[in-house]
Amino acid sequence: MSDKEYNGDSVQSSGEPILSVKTVGAGFPGYNGTGSGGGSGTGKSGVPVVAVVVIVLVAILITFMTTYVLTVASPSPSVDGVPEEAYTKIDQISGILEDEYLYDIDEKTLSDYILKGYMYGIGDNYSEYFTKEEFDALMSDTNAEMVGIGISVVADSNYGGILVISVFPDSPAQKAGVLPGDIITHIKVDGEMVSVQSLGLTVASNAMRGEEGTAAEFIVSRGEGDPETVEFSIERGAITEYTVTYRVHSEDEKIGVIAISSFDKETPNQFKTAYDELLAKGCEKLVIDVRNNPGGELVSVCVTLDMLVPEGPVIRTVDKKGNEEVVYNSDKDETNVPIAVLVNGNTASAGELFAAALRDYEKAVLVGETTFGKGSMQTTMSFSDGTAFKYTYRYYCPPFSDNYDGVGLTPDVKAELSEEALSHFFTMTDAEDTQLKAAVDELNK
Repeated sequence: MSDKEYNGDSVQSSGEPILSVKTVGAGFPGYNGTGSGGGSGTGKSGVPVVAVVVIVLVAILITFMTTYVLTVASPSPSVDGVPEEAYTKIDQISGILEDEYLYDIDEKTLSDYILKGYMYGIGDNYSEYFTKEEFDALMSDTNAEMVGIGISVVADSNYGGILVISVFPDSPAQKAGVLPGDIITHIKVDGEMVSVQSLGLTVASNAMRGEEGTAAEFIVSRGEGDPETVEFSIERGAITEYTVTYRVHSEDEKIGVIAISSFDKETPNQFKTAYDELLAKGCEKLVIDVRNNPGGELVSVCVTLDMLVPEGPVIRTVDKKGNEEVVYNSDKDETNVPIAVLVNGNTASAGELFAAALRDYEKAVLVGETTFGKGSMQTTMSFSDGTAFKYTYRYYCPPFSDNYDGVGLTPDVKAELSEEALSHFFTMTDAEDTQLKAAVDELNK
């Protein structure tokens, strides 16, 4: 494995593609069974994700969607590529409304919705039109520093609250004493403590967000049976998101478990730390868990893979005309540690590429369920008036195997979780995790 450090450079600044956008912290993506950013929602197994990780930040996490932003001049009216019938009907409707419609028409709003309708009409869930306000907000959030208190949470339907599943090292939350397993039951809104149950999960999640220097005030329930109530007032600050967690397997000290929740600029360094420390503790085999991983930055997943695979291509892209390009090549450093990768129906985009590349190089066996199936790239272009549109423009493919867009990756070893285990996915023990058990069994053959 290479000792080189990932420097966090983004390919976006140089005009190279990264890949998709997923809103984080604005609710509980996937909890209601709807997709977001090509990764969350109900998996191909038909089992909804009961709880999907939400990082309490004031930012949008770049996921395995897009790409770079180009500025193009607003084009002159043209019917090229648009059915002439549509223009004819719009002209006729406009004439009638001008003479007979009772109310005034906001031309800007009308124009925005015509363009939104056009992008919706092409039938691609990953393509859309942005108003100037929407695009400004997107770019502002994309470039924003991560701000929050530094916890990862999931919806906890059993308690009608928000379960803290991890606390970031050196974060305001850790310094204040928030612990994994705490259940947030009340949040201060407009000067009053309100129950999460009455607020609703989306509003409650939004209430945890705020600007740097402001306070997040909330109450947690801690412990089983007769739980303790603890009240917190924590000043929000700049934080480092932790997308990688790791541990020695509780029942087999030769197995190290590394979970990657998504791929961002810090993931490669965090992964290297996890890898090195587990091997230093005597682990001889690894399970890498990318279940419910919706994707991330292209450069991040490529650099992470570079630590594990030998010299050769990591990702290929193919355009509409069939032109193929190798986007990233790994160096000769590689791992010889046996690896199993855990996947499920919500492993998407960069998460799928990670798993597929390891299998292509015969570095890992895939265990779990068929993955989501997002193997396309999007790019965003902005007009001179500040509006923009995003569209799918390439397939991305693993090093040697076929593109899996709309199909997903079929695991080498199929394993499912029970409904009971799914209901507390982020707090289940190693003994309860039948997919992890299948991976361990495979490594120990």
